[in-house]
Order: sequence, then structure tokens, then C-alpha cells
Amino acid sequence: MSRAASPAYPAAVPESGDDYRAAERLYARYRLDVPAPAAWNETLDVLLSHRSVRAYLPDRLPEGTLETLVAAAQSAASSSNLQAWSVVAVEDPARKARLAGFAGNQKHIVEAPLLLVWLVDLARLSRLAEERGAPSEALDYVESFLVGAVDAALAAQSAVVALESLGLGSVYIGAIRNKPAQVAAELGLPPHVFALFGLVVGRPDPARPTAVKPRLPQDAVLFRERYEWTETQRRAVTGYDERIRGFQREEGLAEQSWTVQAGNRVRDAKSLNGRDVLRAILHELGFELK
Repeated sequence: MSRAASPAYPAAVPESGDDYRAAERLYARYRLDVPAPAAWNETLDVLLSHRSVRAYLPDRLPEGTLETLVAAAQSAASSSNLQAWSVVAVEDPARKARLAGFAGNQKHIVEAPLLLVWLVDLARLSRLAEERGAPSEALDYVESFLVGAVDAALAAQSAVVALESLGLGSVYIGAIRNKPAQVAAELGLPPHVFALFGLVVGRPDPARPTAVKPRLPQDAVLFRERYEWTETQRRAVTGYDERIRGFQREEGLAEQSWTVQAGNRVRDAKSLNGRDVLRAILHELGFELK
């Protein structure tokens, strides 16, 4: 499809230079004309080009890639510098297959060369306190679990930006939480460690490209000074429903509005795919969650 015929490209923008790249990336992200920034750079280009990749070449990653991604992850912010996260790198095909079975049998988990499982890790802090003969009661509270979850998410997203800058692709695997006890056993996780999500990493298959999925317009998510749901937000979501169906048509997917998709995911306990019992499982894994 030519640029002129594609809805993923803005009109009336020079086909070269930073102005073009900024307009192209912003339009692809929203399928709307968005004011271009005063300046553009490679970091913004990588961030706005993000897409979930579900088709990979089987090639192993270059030597040192994993360590580079972990260094990028550890460069993310950490609450009180507690660094309450860890990550398990899984490359063994048999183990990836077992983990895929726990996560809805998503074939890209097996297809890609690397699966990173990001962990809320309070065991390290607990163990160090025990070795010092010091109390660690604060780890039993919901706040500490949230600190670990936020830290892990920030770290993983920094790794995603890094890997995309290297020409790699990824997709998050929230379904790793479908069967957390089985995942914990497979990975040998001790008490006070929880597999928060997976991240598939590999080289995207050029024969099966992935397009940038449009997001909700900023009118639906950006509030100034105070949160206020108005007709503006309602209209923004209605317009987005139309654009997401257009994206689905282009990708050969079944058409369904975002409103319906999101509604189905939050409809009832069954829609959580087993995660409705997560609190009980977390208690079994040693998290008090006071």
C-alpha cells in the first residue's frame, strides 16, 4: 500500500526529515493529526514506533544482548532504591513450552529465542534482614508488594526500549499470572517471589510484519489539573472505536470496537482467566498483603 493510500500516514507532510518522521509516528499512534513537537530524536522515534510482536525468527540473540537488556532494566527508577524485582531468563525450549502451556499456549513464547519472566522479589530483602537479625515486618504489607510490582514494570519497560533500539521485538505475557503456583514451581521461586508477567524477546520475522496499533486519543486520557469525565472524553472513545475497527480491517482481524473488547475483559470473574483467585495464591506464595 502506498503512503498516499494508507490511513497510517498523515497527508501534506514532506516525505523526509524529522518533521516527516514525527508526523508519521504520531499519526500511526493515534490515526489522528497530533501537533508535532518542536524537536525530534531517535529516542522518541523508538518509543512511538513500539508494537507488540507475535512472529519471530528462531535465531539466538547476539552474545551480550541479555546482559545489555538487564543493564537497561536496572537503569530504571526504583522506589527507595529497594530494587524489589528480579528476572528469570528462559531459553530452554522445553521449559518455554511448559510455561507457554501455563499461559494460554501462546505460540510466540516457544517460537522466540528468549522469555524473560519479571518477578516481584521481596525474598531478597527478607533474607538479608534475617541474616542481619533485623525485622522486616513492612514486607508483609500491600505497599511493599506494589513497590515490587512498580519496580518490575519500570525495569521491564526500560528493557523493551533498549531491545527495540537494537532492532529486536517483544510482547508482554500477562497470562503468566493465569497459573502462578505452577509457574512458581517451574521456575523454583521461593516464598515472597511472584511472577508478575513475561516478556518474549526476539528478532521479528520480516515475512510477518506487525503494525502500530492506535491508542486512545489524548482527549480520553489527559486531564489538566483535575480529573473530570466529560462529553469530550466520551466522544474521544467513540472516535477511537471507529479507528480501532479500521486497524483491525487492515490487519485482517475480526472487527470489534475497543469499548466491547474492554468491556468483555472486565465483565466478570470468569473473564480474568483464573486470576480471580490471585489473592489466595499470593497468600500461599508467602505474601501477607496486610
